[in-house]
Amino acid sequence: GRKKSQRRRNEMLHCDSEDVSRCEVKLYGSTRERRKYDDLADLYALIKTTEKLEKAFARDAIKPEDYDRACLRLISQFKASEAALQEDGTIKTADEFMRDYKMDCPRARERLLRCGVPATTLNSTDTAASERALRVAECVQHFITAMDALKLEQRAVDEVQPLVADLVTSLGRVSASGQQGKKLADWLLQLNAMRAAEEISEDQARQLSFDLDAAYSEFHRSLRATD
Repeated sequence: GRKKSQRRRNEMLHCDSEDVSRCEVKLYGSTRERRKYDDLADLYALIKTTEKLEKAFARDAIKPEDYDRACLRLISQFKASEAALQEDGTIKTADEFMRDYKMDCPRARERLLRCGVPATTLNSTDTAASERALRVAECVQHFITAMDALKLEQRAVDEVQPLVADLVTSLGRVSASGQQGKKLADWLLQLNAMRAAEEISEDQARQLSFDLDAAYSEFHRSLRATD
């Protein structure tokens, strides 16, 4: 009798453990919902990372040029992420998102929501240098935004053309177009000749991505040569 009772208890425990393993809490019920939560997690991570970067810069734990590069990328990625989430109605504003999730990130709020440029750009004492730094910062943001858009598989002409146009304009202001910059100008002419509803092919997207990377590298080399 004792063995039967023990066996019955073991069977009940086994059943309970199987029930627990089957009782999974799912945050999403479709691929679209999963993508939404992934996008929200990305936005959250970008804000947190910016807060840590700003703290490191305030403590002089990072070189200004490294801070600039990292901050510009974070700002660009944040803007792209926020715009995508607003467009599909997932969030109203990033500010509201931060309040909803009780994100205590005052430095990231200042950098991402109010300023939109690295601290080094705003705090320069040389007016001419500050203006040039601002133009360079804008140019870097346009580069990153265009490259990220292609990585996110944006192919419609009315999505890609404005990004390339902004980049070409920005490059002209910095006067650092070079050979690769001319290739981007040729891309702009090609996109302008297409209808807004058309899409660039995968081969075109791959070539444009390659030309953007090459132009970005040339842009940085030209900046180092003038410093």
